[in-house]
Amino acid sequence: MNSLTRKSYILPLLIVSQFACTSLWFAGNAIVDDLALKTGLGNSIIGYVLSSVQLGFILGTLVFALLMIADRFSPSKVFAICALFAALCNFSLLADTITKWHILGARFGTGFFLAGIYPVGMKIASDYYKDGLGKALGYLVGALVLGTAFPFLISGLNWGSNYQTILQATSILALLGGLVVVIFVPNGPYRKQSSKLKLKAGVQLFKNPIFTKAAIGYFGHMWELYAFWAFTPLAIKTINNIQNTNYSVPIFTFMVIALGAVSCAVGGSFSKKHGSYKVAVIALFISGLCCFLSPLFFKLPALFFIISWCIWGMAVTADSPQFSSLVAQAAPTELKGTGLTLVNSIGFAISILSIQLLAALATSINASFIFLFLGIGPLIGLFALLKKKYN
Repeated sequence: MNSLTRKSYILPLLIVSQFACTSLWFAGNAIVDDLALKTGLGNSIIGYVLSSVQLGFILGTLVFALLMIADRFSPSKVFAICALFAALCNFSLLADTITKWHILGARFGTGFFLAGIYPVGMKIASDYYKDGLGKALGYLVGALVLGTAFPFLISGLNWGSNYQTILQATSILALLGGLVVVIFVPNGPYRKQSSKLKLKAGVQLFKNPIFTKAAIGYFGHMWELYAFWAFTPLAIKTINNIQNTNYSVPIFTFMVIALGAVSCAVGGSFSKKHGSYKVAVIALFISGLCCFLSPLFFKLPALFFIISWCIWGMAVTADSPQFSSLVAQAAPTELKGTGLTLVNSIGFAISILSIQLLAALATSINASFIFLFLGIGPLIGLFALLKKKYN
């Protein structure tokens, strides 16, 4: 089987497997209320449960990057092993008796092993797609974005009434996703294995100015992205209060986020002709502009507000796969996995800071003004990117 034939089915398999495995992360958020109630601790633990997944992912990506796991070992096997352990962490929550620390530990473990799924999935794609990587990652990240939106759909349609069913389904999906990758997605033709551990690999990568610019652009994007997603429900509640409307918060939140999956795919197609750099800069500029126009959005009629928010939802994600493509292209072949994982780790850590900032601001100023502060990220990202143009 030649590499061209193999490519035709590799990407669809990666997309399906990525979505199946990351369902542990996103669908898990939809049942956090039930898990909190099962411990008898109530809503006081919900924030900690959600944060534990993020912290697990950040620590996991940091460990995977420092140990160069995806570059020293077969990324397909790493993906499958991490899918197995993440599924086991998730499955453990079906126990008849669970404690607060069990929940926190299981969700932390799930996040930790997801570090071997999301960035490693991008690493596998980069091993197959030397040309057209931006398009491939557009579809791959689109699957992640759709996964992010999924729990809001579950909530809006009342599919999540039985949390045990969701735990069982997501655990089985993750196991199947890992099996598909390890059986049908062998090491890519452009993979170059690192023969030894380089503890200073991260320092080496950031000495490359092209890598650094791409990374800073990604960090600016991450400052905006997850905080925008996290506070979109508040934005919809606010416009309902201002305009005396009754838009479904979970359904319209799903729509805003899910449209980002479409923009990732469209941006990926544009990148094949115009390059990842141009797509990333244009998308970051549009989403940054939306940050600064956001107070005006709340003065629009409710329908136009929703349309504006959907446009923002598309722009805020379209640059994500293109930044990952730029990072992968700038890293040496034997350090692509390490570069992607390290940048992911720092980016998600930054997202926690912006989420906490907006959470604090939401209690002290009008909700229609808090999204202004998300513009800090795109400004910094664009400043770094426009200092020197990519080829």
